[in-house]
Order: sequence, then structure tokens, then C-alpha cells
Amino acid sequence: MAESERDGQEREPEEFDFRWAAGAAHKEPSARARMLAARWKENPPGPVPFRGEPRGRRRRRLRLPVRRSPWGSVAVVIGGLVTVILLLGYFGFRAPF
Repeated sequence: MAESERDGQEREPEEFDFRWAAGAAHKEPSARARMLAARWKENPPGPVPFRGEPRGRRRRRLRLPVRRSPWGSVAVVIGGLVTVILLLGYFGFRAPF
């Protein structure tokens, strides 16, 4: 097919153009929105409280959460760096410059 013939035809875009989609005059609702609208037309939902009703007794956690000091992570990072530096020194790593 010649280049001039391709210009007259609509080409398939290589990637989705979001600006083109955002500028659409009509936006179609999702399938779930259409399903809920049809269901609610016949049977509208009742009022829902801001906080849900309690479901009964809460399950007891098997383990209590461990409270860690924020310095624990810092110690692990610094310890890791010291280990890497010592290993590089042990194997005789030399910088190329």
C-alpha cells in the first residue's frame, strides 16, 4: 500500500490518547454503575449509617504487635553498610580511578 493511500485511511493509534478520551462529549457509565442504576430504579437502597453496626465479638489476636524503636532500622542499615565495607576491604577491592 502506498504512503498516499495510508494517509486517507484512519490508522490505529499506537497508544491510547487520554486527552482525546477526556474531551469526549458523552461519557458512558461503567457496567457496574449501569447494573446498580437498574437495580436501584426498582428497589432503592435504604439509608446507611456512617459507621457500620458492630458485628459482635472481635476476634482476639494471637500475637501482640511488637513495638520497635525507630533506631532499630537505623542500626540495621548502618550494620549492613559496615559489613559491606569490611567485605570489600577483605577481598581487596580497589577503585578504578
